[in-house]
Amino acid sequence: MTTIRPNMNLVENLKEKVLFGKIINRDEALLLYNSDLESLCSAADEIREHFCKNGFDICTIINGKSGHCSENCKFCSQSAHYHTTSDTYALVDTDEIVRQAKYNADRGVLRFSIVTSGRCLSDTEIDQVCQSIRSIKANVDIDICASMGLLTKEQFCKLKEAGVTRIHNNLETSARYFPSVCTTHTYADKLQAIKNAREAGLNICSGGIMGLGETPEDRIDLALQLRDLGIKSVPVNMLNPIPGTPFEHNKKLDINDMRRIVAVYRFILPDASIRLAGGRGLLEEHGRKCFTSGANAVISGDMLTTSGYTIESDMNMIHELGYKEELWN
Repeated sequence: MTTIRPNMNLVENLKEKVLFGKIINRDEALLLYNSDLESLCSAADEIREHFCKNGFDICTIINGKSGHCSENCKFCSQSAHYHTTSDTYALVDTDEIVRQAKYNADRGVLRFSIVTSGRCLSDTEIDQVCQSIRSIKANVDIDICASMGLLTKEQFCKLKEAGVTRIHNNLETSARYFPSVCTTHTYADKLQAIKNAREAGLNICSGGIMGLGETPEDRIDLALQLRDLGIKSVPVNMLNPIPGTPFEHNKKLDINDMRRIVAVYRFILPDASIRLAGGRGLLEEHGRKCFTSGANAVISGDMLTTSGYTIESDMNMIHELGYKEELWN
């Protein structure tokens, strides 16, 4: 437990600890979580500026394959286990993927992610995706990320050889709470996929969804797990309760909930890219206050099965807040 120095409150004490390159522990993070919100967010923004300067990582995504997913993640409209209005279609063809990559690059986006539904892709589908990636690399100046489930090391190697630099695979929540979210695959399966991708030489993007019914302790345990894994790109999603899914009646979080979460994550992950992602449209001003509370990255454009935000409006917000677009690994 932290010993608070005289004339310095908890938040300031732990801020100084982080700025001097030390890590905070679980007990300290829990104390932070229950501290004064404005003090917490202000300190988190100082930590962000110290470690990350004013770099801001903006990426966009294409829903490269939608629906018919075999997994039963209780938040997801693409699961075949639930009845939703989500679109279903096979892999998008190369021309469309390249067109969308170019559209985003022309608007200043530096990273483009291809996201597919399902537990994993088949080898045939991987080969098709690799063809699309090679075509992007030949025609568009943009970095490429892929989110394709629980792949093998060999499949990740193919993606890397084609031009992917980063793999996205959310842990979603803590190891304790994960079985309450999904039972068709395990937390260990997620960790193995991350290990496979890393062994293939790929950078990793991994975070979670807030509002699944988890506790503050679960949120902190997820952040500590990400720190232990050395993850430097951390999406913080907020549940958008989709009708037809088991979590459709979950209480929605608000802007202050999300500010508190990203601020504590900044203390735990001081030099990471903390990325406001899905669910942002439910927040006032699309979550703008989170970007003065420790967050320094965003997913822009459409969010898989939910509407997103225009790239132009996000670029304007980034510049108004004094940030500059930058790739963050």
